[in-house]
Amino acid sequence: MLTSAILAIQETGAIQDPEAMVQAAKDSFSLLGAAIGLGLTVLGAGLGIGWIGSSAMQGIARQPEAAGNIQTSAIILAALIEGAALFALVITLLYKLL
Repeated sequence: MLTSAILAIQETGAIQDPEAMVQAAKDSFSLLGAAIGLGLTVLGAGLGIGWIGSSAMQGIARQPEAAGNIQTSAIILAALIEGAALFALVITLLYKLL
Protein backbone atom coordinates (compact mmCIF):
# COMPACT_ATOMS: atom_id res chain seq x y z
CA MET A 1 0.00 0.00 0.00
CA LEU A 2 2.76 2.43 0.89
CA THR A 3 4.70 1.35 -2.17
CA SER A 4 1.75 2.27 -4.38
CA ALA A 5 1.56 5.72 -2.83
CA ILE A 6 5.30 6.25 -3.31
CA LEU A 7 5.10 5.14 -6.94
CA ALA A 8 2.16 7.48 -7.56
CA ILE A 9 4.13 10.36 -6.06
CA GLN A 10 7.19 9.55 -8.18
CA GLU A 11 5.12 9.37 -11.37
CA THR A 12 3.77 12.88 -10.83
CA GLY A 13 7.30 14.26 -10.88
CA ALA A 14 6.91 15.62 -7.39
CA ILE A 15 10.09 13.92 -6.21
CA GLN A 16 12.16 17.01 -7.10
CA ASP A 17 10.02 19.39 -5.04
CA PRO A 18 9.73 18.31 -1.38
CA GLU A 19 6.65 20.46 -0.72
CA ALA A 20 4.83 19.04 -3.73
CA MET A 21 5.83 15.55 -2.62
CA VAL A 22 4.33 16.11 0.82
CA GLN A 23 1.14 17.48 -0.71
CA ALA A 24 0.86 14.51 -3.08
CA ALA A 25 1.31 12.12 -0.15
CA LYS A 26 -1.41 13.93 1.81
CA ASP A 27 -3.75 13.70 -1.17
CA SER A 28 -3.05 9.98 -1.57
CA PHE A 29 -3.67 9.23 2.09
CA SER A 30 -6.76 11.46 2.10
CA LEU A 31 -8.18 9.42 -0.77
CA LEU A 32 -7.32 6.19 1.06
CA GLY A 33 -9.08 7.44 4.21
CA ALA A 34 -12.18 8.38 2.23
CA ALA A 35 -12.25 4.94 0.61
CA ILE A 36 -11.98 3.21 3.98
CA GLY A 37 -14.73 5.43 5.40
CA LEU A 38 -17.03 4.70 2.48
CA GLY A 39 -16.39 0.98 2.74
CA LEU A 40 -17.11 0.88 6.46
CA THR A 41 -20.29 2.89 5.98
CA VAL A 42 -21.64 0.54 3.33
CA LEU A 43 -20.62 -2.51 5.35
CA GLY A 44 -22.35 -1.21 8.47
CA ALA A 45 -25.54 -0.33 6.61
CA GLY A 46 -25.64 -3.73 4.94
CA LEU A 47 -25.19 -5.55 8.21
CA GLY A 48 -27.84 -3.44 9.93
CA ILE A 49 -30.43 -4.00 7.23
CA GLY A 50 -29.59 -7.70 7.14
CA TRP A 51 -30.16 -8.01 10.89
CA ILE A 52 -33.45 -6.16 10.61
CA GLY A 53 -34.61 -8.47 7.81
CA SER A 54 -33.55 -11.56 9.72
CA SER A 55 -35.31 -10.46 12.89
CA ALA A 56 -38.44 -9.50 10.97
CA MET A 57 -38.62 -12.90 9.28
CA GLN A 58 -38.16 -14.67 12.61
CA GLY A 59 -40.89 -12.54 14.18
CA ILE A 60 -43.27 -13.23 11.30
CA ALA A 61 -42.54 -16.96 11.53
CA ARG A 62 -43.37 -16.94 15.25
CA GLN A 63 -46.47 -14.75 14.99
CA PRO A 64 -47.91 -14.74 11.45
CA GLU A 65 -50.89 -12.65 12.56
CA ALA A 66 -48.55 -9.73 13.34
CA ALA A 67 -46.87 -9.82 9.91
CA GLY A 68 -48.25 -6.44 8.80
CA ASN A 69 -47.01 -4.59 11.86
CA ILE A 70 -43.62 -6.30 11.74
CA GLN A 71 -43.15 -5.52 8.05
CA THR A 72 -44.07 -1.87 8.56
CA SER A 73 -41.63 -1.54 11.44
CA ALA A 74 -38.87 -3.30 9.50
CA ILE A 75 -39.32 -1.02 6.48
CA ILE A 76 -39.21 2.09 8.65
CA LEU A 77 -36.07 0.89 10.44
CA ALA A 78 -34.38 -0.02 7.14
CA ALA A 79 -35.19 3.45 5.77
CA LEU A 80 -33.67 5.07 8.86
CA ILE A 81 -30.49 3.02 8.44
CA GLU A 82 -30.31 3.95 4.76
CA GLY A 83 -30.70 7.62 5.66
CA ALA A 84 -27.93 7.45 8.24
CA ALA A 85 -25.67 5.62 5.77
CA LEU A 86 -26.35 8.19 3.06
CA PHE A 87 -25.58 10.99 5.50
CA ALA A 88 -22.28 9.29 6.42
CA LEU A 89 -21.38 8.85 2.76
CA VAL A 90 -22.02 12.51 2.01
CA ILE A 91 -19.96 13.63 5.01
CA THR A 92 -17.10 11.33 3.93
CA LEU A 93 -17.14 12.68 0.39
CA LEU A 94 -17.29 16.28 1.61
CA TYR A 95 -14.35 15.58 3.89
CA LYS A 96 -12.38 14.32 0.90
CA LEU A 97 -13.27 17.33 -1.24
CA LEU A 98 -12.35 19.93 1.38
